[in-house]
Amino acid sequence: MLKKSSLIKPNINTKFRIDFDWWISQDRNWRSELISYLCPEHRDIFSGVSDDVKLDLVDPETGEVTHGDGLIHTLITHCAQQEDFITPNAPLVDTVFKVFLSRENQPMSAVELSEIIKKPSGTILSTIGSMRVYKGIRPV
Repeated sequence: MLKKSSLIKPNINTKFRIDFDWWISQDRNWRSELISYLCPEHRDIFSGVSDDVKLDLVDPETGEVTHGDGLIHTLITHCAQQEDFITPNAPLVDTVFKVFLSRENQPMSAVELSEIIKKPSGTILSTIGSMRVYKGIRPV
């Protein structure tokens, strides 16, 4: 009897996003890594904070209040919105990671990422769609 694989191979239209829970569970140094992506002002603030800083986050459309990590929230809502956040000639994984951050981690396919970073969608897919997970970027 053949067993069906539970893994589906992603294609260029498969949506991806950063799975912060996966990343945090896999990388003991995740806070240090994220701090390196902060703007200089916030890097100074968060580099002195050793614990998770939980914030009350208010959804501007619904008014719903949730608790979230202050570092991730600051990175996505402020630092990733800076004009010089995505730099040319950076490694592909870093560029894709920064695109997700700058787009508030909205799911995107290799085709959509290709339009933004001007790299072939096949190259992007072969990097983020492999069995190895980089920076928590996984299929949705």
